[in-house]
Formats: sequence, structure tokens, C-alpha cells
Amino acid sequence: MEKASDNTFEEKLYKSFAQLDTVESVHAFLQDLCTPKEIQDMAQRLKVAQMLDQNSSYTQIQEQTGASATTIARVSRAIQYGSKGYQKVLAFLKKESI
Repeated sequence: MEKASDNTFEEKLYKSFAQLDTVESVHAFLQDLCTPKEIQDMAQRLKVAQMLDQNSSYTQIQEQTGASATTIARVSRAIQYGSKGYQKVLAFLKKESI
């Protein structure tokens, strides 16, 4: 069962990210908050999302990223049915040519 205070701390986490204004400050926060593997996994999911957006096949994505079919499917579902977070970030990446 989720405690009411858990939602409060999730909200604080989101607000903490929102107030970071430089790549360096986000990097520092993620380094302190996450393990190197967690950061690597998030970066891999972003690459998977980018490749899905470019209509790459699952096989191509697996070969280039090392992501499992399960991870690729999860990212694909999030892109199609999620909260539109990937779409916002992908649009930014396209705009910035990152």
C-alpha cells in the first residue's frame, strides 16, 4: 500500500528536476540519485525511443543498443499509450539535432 507521503516525495522529485537549469546540474543530480547502471538504462531507453521514432526495426534496435525485445516493446508502448513524455523529448532532440 502506498503511503500518502510517497506521493509528496514523488512530486518533490519532479519539481527538483524542473528547477534544474543546466545540463551540468542535471548530470550532478542524476549522478547522486542513480547508480551508473540506472543512468545507462535510461539513456538506452531514450536511444530506443529515438530509433523507434525513426522507424528502425526491433532487430536493428537490438543490434545497435543491446536492448532486449522486452525493453523495446515497453518503450514502444510508452510512446504509443503513455503520458507523451517521450514525444516531448524526441521533439526536442530533433529540434536540437542531438
